[in-house]
Amino acid sequence: MSEQRWKPSVTVAAIIEQEGRFLLVEEETPDGLKLNNPAGHLEAGESLLQGVVREALEETGRHFVPEALLGVYLARMHREADPAADVTYLRFAYRGRVGEPIPGQALDAGIVRTLWMTPDEIRTSVARHRSPMLLRCIEDHLAGRSHPLDAVWAEDALGTGGAA
Repeated sequence: MSEQRWKPSVTVAAIIEQEGRFLLVEEETPDGLKLNNPAGHLEAGESLLQGVVREALEETGRHFVPEALLGVYLARMHREADPAADVTYLRFAYRGRVGEPIPGQALDAGIVRTLWMTPDEIRTSVARHRSPMLLRCIEDHLAGRSHPLDAVWAEDALGTGGAA
């Protein structure tokens, strides 16, 4: 038995649909330009809800209002450029809505642009997806999957009042 403990990378993702289109980001990765849901790593001391609101703002330049937990996803990402750098991600995806772009709000380093895509456009662009979780989250959203925000509990010390 190995003494090194395996730890997946915890991430949060915003699944945003408006008028039949989903808000995605195009980002630079070690494997080239890829599409993804607005998503990123949970930071120390923040709740999942705080994390997804922050990540959506940083990657889209828009305020995100989580409305429901879509689901929890576990996936191993294979890096074409460096297979030794494979990472397993534990993603908490939230359904919600966004406002208009905030004037002057810079996007995170590596984010080339945001774009709205239909489900069919997303399905036909699988080769450009950063991970299989992108499409899985879209399909789960379209299937109506939804859990209350309080399905995930966080300690009050994180400043959440008990919500995720």
